[in-house]
Amino acid sequence: MLCRAGQIRRCAASLSQTINQVAASRQKHTLPDLPYDYGALEPHINAEIMQLHHSKHHATYVNNLNVTEEKYKEALAKGDVTAQVALQPALKFNGGGHINHSIFWTNLSPNGGGEPQGELMEAIKRDFGSFQKMQEKMSATAVAVQGSGWGWLGYEKESGRLRIVACANQDPLQGTTGLIPLLGIDVWEHAYYLQYKNVRPDYIKAIWNIINWENVSERLQTAKK
Repeated sequence: MLCRAGQIRRCAASLSQTINQVAASRQKHTLPDLPYDYGALEPHINAEIMQLHHSKHHATYVNNLNVTEEKYKEALAKGDVTAQVALQPALKFNGGGHINHSIFWTNLSPNGGGEPQGELMEAIKRDFGSFQKMQEKMSATAVAVQGSGWGWLGYEKESGRLRIVACANQDPLQGTTGLIPLLGIDVWEHAYYLQYKNVRPDYIKAIWNIINWENVSERLQTAKK
C-alpha cells in the first residue's frame, strides 16, 4: 500500500512538472508577424529599415525578454530577492521594447494617413483644440526626445482624456505613466537613420502619412471599457 502511495506521489509530481513545463513554453514571447510587407510603407519608411527594425531589433527584445524571464523565474524559485531586483532593468527594457514595437507595427498601415474619424476625432478636438494642434504637439514631443525614446498619444482612464507624453528608451507607457497607449512614434535612430540620417523632424513629418487611424480608434474603444 505504501509502495502504491509512493507511486501515486511520484506520478503526481511528474504530472505537475510536465504541466509547469507546458505552461512555461506557452508563456514564451514570440515575434509578431507584420500585417504588411517590409516594403509596403515606402516611400515613407523603406524596406531595409523595416526589415532590420522588425527582424533584428524587435526580435532581440523578444529573445532577451524570454531569457530574462527564465532567470527571474529561477530567482523566484530560489527566493533570491537580490537577483530579482537586479533583473528588473532588463525586464523593463526588453519587455518595454516588445510591448512598444508590437503596438507600433499595428499603428502603421500602407493605407494610413489622413485624419481620424468619429469618436477619436471628437476626443482629439476636445482635448487639443484640433487635429492639427494635436499633430503639432505630438510631433514636437517626439522630436524633442533626448537620445532614444518614444512619443505617445495615450488615454488617461481616470479623466477620460487624451494625453501626449514622451518616454525614454523602451520604457512602456502604461507601466511607467499609467496611460493606456493608443499611438506611438518610435524615435530611436534605428527606426529612421538609414533613410533620414539625423534629421528626425523629416521622419516624424513622413510618418503621419502611414498612421493607421482605424487601429488607434480601436485602441481607444478598448481603453474606455
